Amino acid sequence: MAGIEGMDRDALLDRARGRGVNPLVYWGLRAILQPFFHLYWRLSRIGREHIPAEGPFIIASNHRSFLDPFVIAVMARRPIYFMTKKEAFINRPVAWLLSSLGAYPIDRQGGDQEAMDTTKAILARGDGVLIFPEGTRTRPGPLGRPKRGIGRLALDTGVPVVPVAIIGSEAVRKGWRIRPHKVRIRAGAPLTFPKVQEPSRHLAAAVTDRIWPCVELQWEWLGGTPRVRRAAVIGAGAWGTSLAVALARAGLEVELGTRADEQPAALGPLPDAIAVHRASEIALVHHDLICLAVTPRELPAVVEELGSKIPERAGVLVRSKGLVAPLGTLPCAYVGERTQAHAVACLGGPGAAADELAPGAALVVACASEAFLAQIADVLRVARFEVQRTTDVTGVELAVAARNAAVLAASAAAPAGASAADAAADRVLAEVDAYARRRGGHPETFAELAGAGDSAQALDDLPLLAVALREDGVDAPAVAGLADVVAGRVEPERWAAAVMEPTRTRSRRAA
Repeated sequence: MAGIEGMDRDALLDRARGRGVNPLVYWGLRAILQPFFHLYWRLSRIGREHIPAEGPFIIASNHRSFLDPFVIAVMARRPIYFMTKKEAFINRPVAWLLSSLGAYPIDRQGGDQEAMDTTKAILARGDGVLIFPEGTRTRPGPLGRPKRGIGRLALDTGVPVVPVAIIGSEAVRKGWRIRPHKVRIRAGAPLTFPKVQEPSRHLAAAVTDRIWPCVELQWEWLGGTPRVRRAAVIGAGAWGTSLAVALARAGLEVELGTRADEQPAALGPLPDAIAVHRASEIALVHHDLICLAVTPRELPAVVEELGSKIPERAGVLVRSKGLVAPLGTLPCAYVGERTQAHAVACLGGPGAAADELAPGAALVVACASEAFLAQIADVLRVARFEVQRTTDVTGVELAVAARNAAVLAASAAAPAGASAADAAADRVLAEVDAYARRRGGHPETFAELAGAGDSAQALDDLPLLAVALREDGVDAPAVAGLADVVAGRVEPERWAAAVMEPTRTRSRRAA
C-alpha cells in the first residue's frame, strides 16, 4: 500500500484538483478505445444530449465493471473525472496512467474527506465528475442500494446531477479475457437541487432517494432487472403472514392473499403496507414478486387457480417444505413447469418455520437464475434476515425433505435406543443425499442445511420420496422401509432392526 501513501497520494489528489488530465494521454487513448467500444462491444449511447457541454456536472451511475468509467467517459465530449479505490494506485505506472485519465484515489474503508474535497474542487473549476452511488460493483441482478454521499455532494455544490445507467459491461470480461458483448448506456435529464450549507443526513438521504430512482429508470429502460417493489403472498397462515410482515419491513407494498375462509394468522396488527384480499381477487399482473406460502399438498390447487395469472415479468418464491403429489415433484420444478414466471426460487434451510421468521433469523434462498437470486437475497437482507444463497435448488428442496424424513426415522427407531435412532436418521439422510446428487444437487448443501425437521410433513412426503428414489434407481432400503412403517405394513421395531443390521455386522467383522 506504500505506493499511494504520504506525498504520492497527495500528489495524485493535487493533480486532479489542479492540472487535471494529461490531454495527450486522454485524447490519444480515447481515439483508440472509442472505435474499439463501438466495434467490439457494439456500444450504444442514448441520451448524450443530457450531458452538459459546459459547466460543472455530476454523473450518477450504477456500477457493474471496472471498465465502467472508461466506457461512460465516451458519453461526454470533454474529460470526466472519477474516484477509484486507492488499491488501484499501488503500481506507479498504473497510478500515473489512471491519474492522466482523470482518476484519483479514495479510501473506501471510511469517510475520505480529502477525496470529497478534491471532487468539490474539480466541480468548482467547471469540470464533470462521475460518481457510483452504490460504492462498489454490484452484479448480478438489480441495482444495489445507494449511499447518501451523492445526495450530500449535490447539496454541497448545487451542480446538475445526470442519472446514467450502463448494462452489459459486467459480461465483457472473463478472467483477463475481454469478450465481445453488447454494452449500452443511457442518460436521463439532469436533476438540480439547491445549494445548502451543511446539509443534514436526513436531507442528504432524501436527495439520494430522488436521484437513485432516476438511475433505476434508465436501467429498467435498458432492460435491467427491476427492483422488487410490490409483492403478493398467497397463503395467510402463520408462515405466510410472517413473510408478508417481513416483506413490508423491507419497504415493499404487499398484498396478502387468503384462501377459502382463511384469516391472517394472529401475529398482532399488520403494517399499513399490507393489504389483505382473497387470493383470487389479487391482480398478480401488477406484482414483481409472487410468494406461494402454502403446503405442498395445497400447491397444485393454488397453481391451477392462479398460475395463469402470474406474469412473465414476475418471479416466484416458493416455500420449500416437501414434495408435490402424485409424482414426488420438487416444488420449484412444479411451479416452473406450470407458470410463465421468469424465475422460480425456493426458501428453505434454517429459519423456514413461521416462528423463526423474525429479524436476525437465518434463511437459505435458492434459484437457478443468479439475477433473481440476488434480487430476492437483497430484499431479505433489507428485511433484516441473515441470508445464505445458492443456485442448488434441487439440493435445498431435497435437503428439506430429507431432514423431515430423518426426524420421522429417528422417532420410529427411538424405542430401540439412541444409537438406533441416530443410525436410522443417518441412513435416510444418506439415501436422499445420493438421490439429490444424481439429480444435480451439491453435497455441501446437505452438510450446511441444519435445523429442525417436520415429522407431520414427512408423513405426506415419505410415500412420494420412496417412489421417486425407486424410479430413479437409487438403492434406498431405509426410505422404502420407513414408507412401509408409515403405511402400517411393517412394525417400527422390525424396520429399526433392519436398519441397524449392517452396522452390527460390520462391527462384528471389525472385531
